[in-house]
Amino acid sequence: MPLYLASINSGSNGNCYYIGNETEAVFIDAGISCRETEKRMARLGLSIGNVKAIFITHEHTDHTRGVEVLSRKHGIPVYITAETHRNSNLYLEQNRIQDFKAGNPVRVGNLTVNPFTKWHDASEPHSFTVSSQGLTAGVFTDIGSSCEHVAHHFSQCHAAFLEANYDEGMLENGRYPKALKRRIQGMEGHLSNNQALDLFTSRKSDRMQLLVLSHLSAENNRPLLVQELFSRHAGGTQIFVASRYEETGVFRVS
Repeated sequence: MPLYLASINSGSNGNCYYIGNETEAVFIDAGISCRETEKRMARLGLSIGNVKAIFITHEHTDHTRGVEVLSRKHGIPVYITAETHRNSNLYLEQNRIQDFKAGNPVRVGNLTVNPFTKWHDASEPHSFTVSSQGLTAGVFTDIGSSCEHVAHHFSQCHAAFLEANYDEGMLENGRYPKALKRRIQGMEGHLSNNQALDLFTSRKSDRMQLLVLSHLSAENNRPLLVQELFSRHAGGTQIFVASRYEETGVFRVS
């Protein structure tokens, strides 16, 4: 049974990623409104009824903005750590809240979701891979530095959403305040194009079919720039760039 993936939105204005099989799926984050998420799912021909859980990477609002309404309206459980919940200002129905721990897989029907820790400037940040019947896809965004946890899980993937947030030259020469530049570049900030490329070229397996470059900065990156950079090193991997303004198509990995 194949895996199906889509970016519902990707960027500092909102993040939501769909991974599932033919009958069940999960959202990794839900950072745009419920109404807009529903519209985009409908355009993709995906049923929100197939979404059996929402997994939250961290408390920043571009990852949580739509969670409350989506969970309440559609009865979707929310997997969120206690520390992330405490710092999120989310008001979730108690019976919908599920805790998780890094290294402890969570079964959602025939899907297995594997949480792992990462570096980011949040209270208890995690990323996730999702596996089903020998196929694995992962979401690797909001990462300041590619630690061994990130590299190991990336190496297991047949498909991945990978942050390529900024071009180093554009950031350094851009208009952001110096403190914000240092935060983005820091160990708990975001991956640059070159940092992401290094992870891709050094740790991707021969079975990686698809890479969706994600969470691009509107100010300090360009989709064509990063597409061309990664395409030169793609080998047999298909390269796409997720938009901060609209959904991608639905990708099929088998």
